[in-house]
Amino acid sequence: MNSNEKAVAIYETLVDFYGEPQWRLDADPMDTLIGTILSANTNDVNSGRALAQLKNQFDDDWDAVRTAPLEAVKAAIRPAGMYNQKAPNLVATLARIHADRGAYNLDFLSELPLSEALSYLTSLPGVGHKTASIVLLFCFNMGSFPVDTHVQRISQRLGMSGRSAAPERIKHIWEDLLSPSHYYALHVNLIRHGRELCLARKPRCHKCPLQTLCDYFNQTGEWEGR
Repeated sequence: MNSNEKAVAIYETLVDFYGEPQWRLDADPMDTLIGTILSANTNDVNSGRALAQLKNQFDDDWDAVRTAPLEAVKAAIRPAGMYNQKAPNLVATLARIHADRGAYNLDFLSELPLSEALSYLTSLPGVGHKTASIVLLFCFNMGSFPVDTHVQRISQRLGMSGRSAAPERIKHIWEDLLSPSHYYALHVNLIRHGRELCLARKPRCHKCPLQTLCDYFNQTGEWEGR
């Protein structure tokens, strides 16, 4: 089985097991961008609390956040951790978008070629490939594949990448092997798989539908003799 066949088999197996998630816009792009900046090095619960607290404290007004004393922004996002780094990046990102667009709106990204949209987002302070890809995929259904810790871990265990492959490398591997129409469902299913079965410390391999495709389970490839 070559890499393309294996990628398709993984996609289809996860769809058979979890179903095929359908894309729909369920969050404002600005909320998604700021929320994902806040999510770095913390969990969804903490970043969600920080975003809610930030929006509540500043009456859902990004201009008020941009012009507020930095210490007030730090206090609002404290639940997300690393607020001394995240607050300046967040404010600088808001300032850049406001300077570029005259408003806090990212809808213009949908009119850009993917490479330009990705380049714009990754030029913002504190925004890397994962954050940019989340905004593009989840808010605009554009063909950019996000790689978080779950996707990275599972991709490495399956043998889709090397055991030490960086997220950006894994992103390009999946994008080269599958159609953009598969990215949303694959990403969502890999996240679910990582939370429910392919756990970081004690993976529940005995319940995994990907056993026959997994280098980690079969001790093949770079996992041989682990």
